[in-house]
Amino acid sequence: MSKINARSPYYVSLTATNLTRVDMELYVYTGLQTNRSNLFGLTSFAVNNVVTFEISEIVRDYLLNTFDGDYASANVWVDYRTNSYIQGVAQGFTSYTELTGFDGYGYFEDGANPQNDSGLLQSNLKVVKLDDAPATIPVYTEITNRVSYELDGELIYTKAITSSNENDEQIEYVSNTINGSDEFEDRVIQDGGTFEGSSCLEQFANEFTLFDFDTIYVDTTAGVTKLTVDNIEECKYDPYKITFVNKFGALQDLWFFKRTNEVLTTKTENFKRNIIVNGAYDTSRHQQKILTKNGSEKLTLNTGFYPEEYNDVFKQMQLSEDCWIEINSQTLPINVSSSSLNYKTHLNDKLINYTIEVEFAFDTINNIR
Repeated sequence: MSKINARSPYYVSLTATNLTRVDMELYVYTGLQTNRSNLFGLTSFAVNNVVTFEISEIVRDYLLNTFDGDYASANVWVDYRTNSYIQGVAQGFTSYTELTGFDGYGYFEDGANPQNDSGLLQSNLKVVKLDDAPATIPVYTEITNRVSYELDGELIYTKAITSSNENDEQIEYVSNTINGSDEFEDRVIQDGGTFEGSSCLEQFANEFTLFDFDTIYVDTTAGVTKLTVDNIEECKYDPYKITFVNKFGALQDLWFFKRTNEVLTTKTENFKRNIIVNGAYDTSRHQQKILTKNGSEKLTLNTGFYPEEYNDVFKQMQLSEDCWIEINSQTLPINVSSSSLNYKTHLNDKLINYTIEVEFAFDTINNIR
């Protein structure tokens, strides 16, 4: 089934001799496929026997990306059919064209109506992650059969993928976690055990990580894609994981391993008030009084050393409209405030480290009313 990546324009163009106009019935909906709802009636008149509709702006209104630590698909069904008029005479509606809507996009060089038609919904074939942290891989269920994790050529985890006619099951996020737990302590508890911390256990955890793997295979109808995995240990700084919506319209993780700086910026509205009472005033009262004051916090994150293949991943994070950070056991919304990205290569820069500024997407003082 064809895709519509709604952050890029999607054109439906029709041409015929003596074409005068075309009517389109467009449905954008969720739930079970072919249970069509949200009908849009569109009409366009021909110019030089050609009619073109651009429908991605309508589709984007129905795509809502959310992330609270649980990976979920944000997709819609997009069905349309057309009725052409030749010399003013209706020719009758065609059969439905059925599309799957993603909040993805194509680059200029990808051309019109970009498809991003791979089963693996990320650009990089090397995965860099924190040691003993899960690797969550987004795949397109329509054309993916299986995802397998291996260590030294031995299979340690596999997940069969099946297609679905539900909109929220078009992307499968395959992970090696137990019930989605990132930490060893959480995994013990969720597996029904009792966690008792000790120096011996800490030593064991440092030497023997759970769910270790070095290769991931994504088996699709077009063939098998191999991903290699780099597990990074970091004992000095607190690593942070950013999750963002990539060019495929899927959630993708990106780890920042090195130094982090935090800055608070405040914004104030003042007014000058009258403090005179009976011809005198109290010198302890504010003449310049704050009406409102709030703040926003920024983080400056450093990646640590990354392979050159990740340049496109950082590019997609920079272009993403929806990002989140996992911090203090919470998933919080952020915006990437760095407005430029200087691409680095091993030839020019030897070791590749990126410094990115992000801003929490909310005021520091709770003012939600």
